[in-house]
Amino acid sequence: MTSFWGGIVRQAHYDDSRIVVNEQRSWMRPEQSRRTYQDDDLNFYFHLHLMRNILPAIDPSLEKEKIISFLKKTFQEQKINRAVIGLSGGIDSTLSFYLLKEALPVGSIFAFHLPYYDSHSKNIDLILSKTCLPKKNFQTISVRLIVDSIKNALHLVSNDEHDQKIRIGNSMARARMIVLFDQAKKYNALVCGTENKSEHFLGYYTRFGDEASDIEPIRHLYKTQIYELAKYLNVPQEIIKTQPTAGLWEGQTDERQFGFTYEEADQVLYLYYDKNLSLKELKKYGFKNGEKIISLAKANEYKHEVPYTI
Repeated sequence: MTSFWGGIVRQAHYDDSRIVVNEQRSWMRPEQSRRTYQDDDLNFYFHLHLMRNILPAIDPSLEKEKIISFLKKTFQEQKINRAVIGLSGGIDSTLSFYLLKEALPVGSIFAFHLPYYDSHSKNIDLILSKTCLPKKNFQTISVRLIVDSIKNALHLVSNDEHDQKIRIGNSMARARMIVLFDQAKKYNALVCGTENKSEHFLGYYTRFGDEASDIEPIRHLYKTQIYELAKYLNVPQEIIKTQPTAGLWEGQTDERQFGFTYEEADQVLYLYYDKNLSLKELKKYGFKNGEKIISLAKANEYKHEVPYTI
C-alpha cells in the first residue's frame, strides 16, 4: 500500500505483524529508506494513516442524489409531505436535516432541539441561520421535566454510578422520541432518524429511543463517510469539528465512552461486517482496538434481533 505525507512517498507492507515502511526521498540512499516500526503505539498510528483507504470513499454527489431520491420516493409512497426531526447540533442530525430540506420544501419540516442540560446551543443558531427554516417550524423543548419525573417515579438512583448514568441516559433518549412522535402526529409527518452505520453496528443507541424513527436517510453511511458528505454539502466547520456526543450526561462524548475512535472503528466494522473477515484475519491488520470494537458490536447484536418471536 502507498501513502503520501508531505511530499514523501511511503510504501508499506506487513512482516510478522510489523509495518515495514520504505520512504522514498530524493536525498536518501537506498539503505536509509527502509524503516521497521515495532513499537505498538507507533505501529498503530502509522497503520491507521496507511490503512485509511480500507473503507471506500463515497462519491458525495452521487450519494446526495441517491439519498434525496430515496427521501422523495418514501414520502410520496406514504402520501405524507411533512417531516419532524430532532436537532442536537451534531453532525448526524445536521446532515440529515440538510438532506431533508433538499427533498421537501423547508416549510414542511419541523425541527426540535430537545436538551436535558443547557437549552441554548451555538450550533443550533448556526444551523437555523444557514437553512432559512421558518421560525414557527423550530422549537426548543427541554426534556428535563419528563426525565426527572421518570427518575423520581422509578427511583433511578443506584450505587453503581455507571448503571445510573445509562438508565437515565436511556430515559432521555426515549423522552426525546416521545416528543418527536407526538409532534409527528400533530403535523401528520414522518419522524426522520439520524442514525449512522457505525452506531448501528456498535449498537450505540437506545432501543425505542434515538433509534426509533419512520425513515433513516444516513444509516447506510459510516461515521467517517458522514464527514465526507457533510463537507460536500457545506455543513459549517464548527459543526463538523464538534466532538460527537449523545448528550446523555455532562461531558459525555461518543469516543471517550467507547475508548476508541470512529476512524478506527469504521475500518474494523467494514472489514468484519461488509467484507466478512474473521477476528483472526482482522488481527493481521494490527488494529489497536480491533477486538474491543468487535466485542462491543457483538455484545449489542441482540438490539438488531428483538423483539423475539415464535
